[in-house]
Amino acid sequence: MVLAGVDLAWQSEKNPSAIATGKIENNVLTVDKIEPAVYGIDSVLGLLKEIDGLMGISIDAPLIINNTSGQRKCETEIGRTYGSRGASCHTSNTKLYPDAKSVFLSTEMLAAGFNHLQGERWQIECYPHPAIIEIFGLNERLKYKKGKVADKRAGQKILASLLRKLSRSNVLRLTISDDLDRILDESNIDSLRGQALKSNEDALDSVVCLYIAGLYATEHGGKVFGDSSSGYVWVPQGMCI
Repeated sequence: MVLAGVDLAWQSEKNPSAIATGKIENNVLTVDKIEPAVYGIDSVLGLLKEIDGLMGISIDAPLIINNTSGQRKCETEIGRTYGSRGASCHTSNTKLYPDAKSVFLSTEMLAAGFNHLQGERWQIECYPHPAIIEIFGLNERLKYKKGKVADKRAGQKILASLLRKLSRSNVLRLTISDDLDRILDESNIDSLRGQALKSNEDALDSVVCLYIAGLYATEHGGKVFGDSSSGYVWVPQGMCI
C-alpha cells in the first residue's frame, strides 16, 4: 500500500511544504522519498497525483473549513483534550482563511477519488503534536519548532531519536532508506541553521504525517475529533514504541 504524508505550509505559495512517500508491506512502513521544499499548492497537488498507486494521504492542514468565525469543532475538542499538554490547535475559519489552499487541495483530491475517512482511497487531516504525544507516550508537546536555534536543534534531535525507535515497533515498524536517513542524523542536525534547519523540520513533520497515515491504514486505534461535515482531525491513540 502506497501512502503519503504532507506537512502543508499555512501560506503554501510563500513557504515550502514537505511530502514524504512510502509503502506498507508486512507491517513495515518504508519511507521511500521525501520532498522537503515544495512551493505552491499546484506543485503539491501535482506531486501527489504523480505518485503511482497512492492509496492514502495524511495532511497536516485544515481540510474542511465551513465556520465563518471562531474555531472548528475539532479544534476546540482537541484543545480540551490536549491543551493542558501544550497541544492546542490554531484557529481556522473562513474569515481568517477565505480561500484556504488546504481546502482547495483537499477538494481536488476528493475529486480524484480520495474520500474523507473512508473508501479504498482516502485522505485524513492530522495534527502532529497530539499524535506525537500519543505515539511516543509523552506527557506534553515535544517542543522542536520555536525558540532559539539551539532549542530547535535539540528538539529535532529528540524527535529524530523517537522516530528511530519506531524501527523496533510492535505496532508498525518504520524504516527510512539510507539516502534519507540524513534527516535523523544528530551531527547533521547540529550543522543546520536558517532555512536548512526549517527544511529538516518540515521533512521530519512529513515523516510523522506519513506514519500517521500508516497507522490509519493498518487500523490502529484512533479518535476522530469533529466530523467530515464541520471539519475533523484523526489522532492515533496508544503508544507505538
